[in-house]
Amino acid sequence: MSEKPKVLAISSAGGHWVQLQRLRAAWDDCDAVYVTTKEGYREDLVADAERRGQSIPKFYRVVDANRWQKLRLLRQLAGILMILVRERPDVIVSTGAAAGFFALKIGRLMGARTIWVDSIANAGALSLSGQKAGGCADLWLTQWEHLATGETGKKGPEFKGSVV
Repeated sequence: MSEKPKVLAISSAGGHWVQLQRLRAAWDDCDAVYVTTKEGYREDLVADAERRGQSIPKFYRVVDANRWQKLRLLRQLAGILMILVRERPDVIVSTGAAAGFFALKIGRLMGARTIWVDSIANAGALSLSGQKAGGCADLWLTQWEHLATGETGKKGPEFKGSVV
C-alpha cells in the first residue's frame, strides 16, 4: 500500500487564505500541511476537519512580511525553509503572496510539484508574487480568463475557472 501524498498548502493571511481554504477538498485524500501568517487560523482548520470527518492537519505559522520589510522577509524565508526540510511535501499549493512564492521556489528545488493560483482580486493584472511564482510553478493558474496565456506566445498562467 502506498503512502498518501503530502500536500503543503501555504498563503498569507486574509483573502489569500480564504481562497486557499476553498480548495481544501481537493486534497482530502492527502496528508495536508498548512502554513500561513496568522496563528488564529489553526482553530478554523481543526473545526473544519472535525466537521468533515478528516484528520487534523499539521499547521505552521510564519512571520508576515511584504516586499518593503526586508528583514521580515528573511525571517519568513528561514521559517519556510525549515518547514519544507521538516515536512518534505510532494506538492505545494499557494494562492499568494510572499510566503507562497518562497515555498514554491524552494520546494521546486527540493523536488516538489508546485501549483500557484493567482488571487481573484487581481483582475487587471497578475499579482507581483504571481508573476514571480510563474517561473517556478509546475501549474500556474489565473482566475481571470483574460489574464491567461494569450496570443503573445509568452509563458503565462492558465485559466481553468475561479476558486470563488
